Amino acid sequence: MGILLGLLLLGHLTVDTYGRPILEVPESVTGPWKGDVNLPCTYDPLQGYTQVLVKWLVQRGSDPVTIFLRDSSGDHIQQAKYQGRLHVSHKVPGDVSLQLSTLEMDDRSHYTCEVTWQTPDGNQVVRDKITELRVQKLSVSKPTVTTGSGYGFTVPQGMRISLQCQARGSPPISYIWYKQQTNNQEPIKVATLSTLLFKPAVIADSGSYFCTAKGQVGSEQHSDIVKFVVKDSSKLLKTKTEAPTTMTYPLKATSTVKQSWDWTTDMDGYLGETSAGPGKSLPVFAIILIISLCCMVVFTMAYIMLCRKTSQQEHVYEAASGCSSDEPTSQNLGNNYSDEPCIGQEYQIIAQINGNYARLLDTVPLDYEFLATEGKSVC
Repeated sequence: MGILLGLLLLGHLTVDTYGRPILEVPESVTGPWKGDVNLPCTYDPLQGYTQVLVKWLVQRGSDPVTIFLRDSSGDHIQQAKYQGRLHVSHKVPGDVSLQLSTLEMDDRSHYTCEVTWQTPDGNQVVRDKITELRVQKLSVSKPTVTTGSGYGFTVPQGMRISLQCQARGSPPISYIWYKQQTNNQEPIKVATLSTLLFKPAVIADSGSYFCTAKGQVGSEQHSDIVKFVVKDSSKLLKTKTEAPTTMTYPLKATSTVKQSWDWTTDMDGYLGETSAGPGKSLPVFAIILIISLCCMVVFTMAYIMLCRKTSQQEHVYEAASGCSSDEPTSQNLGNNYSDEPCIGQEYQIIAQINGNYARLLDTVPLDYEFLATEGKSVC
């Protein structure tokens, strides 16, 4: 019987040790003065164990004071001192870490993370762990200079760009921007903010810049010097256009119409130059436009000449085929058909003259005919 009770007690201790959630909290955490800090508190969720209560307590004197409470009704900050400065994680299951912002020196203390779960049998299990928060004033580190553009420190003119100076340490941290001068002159102070903004950047902004950072603790720190260059947009575009090739290979084609025309085209196909003299070049689209206009003029002239020739032929045909008559047009609307061809006025006159001549021949005396015959024989 005693052995059985011992086995039951050992099994209970084993379940209590290995079958329940275990909090993981570091022994101490150091945060920067005027900065932010995270106090970790995590556990591995177990099936059947439901989180019902989360508390964060801080040691004030001999007794701990609750500063945060999470229950079924939500999150509650218990001390006015932490309003707006305290937040507890809730998005990740098993993570109830505490975040504090704008640390003060009197925030140094021991903090307790306490979690309560409901077990599968309806009971509650409570676990807590203590961590120490240390607050110290940190001197600023060497600042670094970055730019918020993908161009780097060489940008085209007219672009809106900023140079950013960043340093680590206890805030507040003050920043100053300087621009170096030539001839070993003292640098010029250009801004007293962490961000140096150019809106927009002009060529005169080109130069060497650096920034300084200073906190409540430690000495002033200087960044490395950066060379900021602002280039003319047109020159930058021209440089990018000419970058793919460094040599040109001209191809010459001589026109077969006139041997004195010698067209030279470069690899880009944008310029055409005649042998009449250097510097006289036309774009390809201009040459195509001129050729198109010439073709249009030639087709237009040919069309006009063809139309005029056709109209003249039609006019001559009408004049030749027309019939004239002295008689007035009959008012009778009936059809008058005739097999005789239409005889013009000139044809009638000629026919009349031929008839008169025939009659004259018939009336000539015989003596006259004889004499005429003799005369012919004598000759």
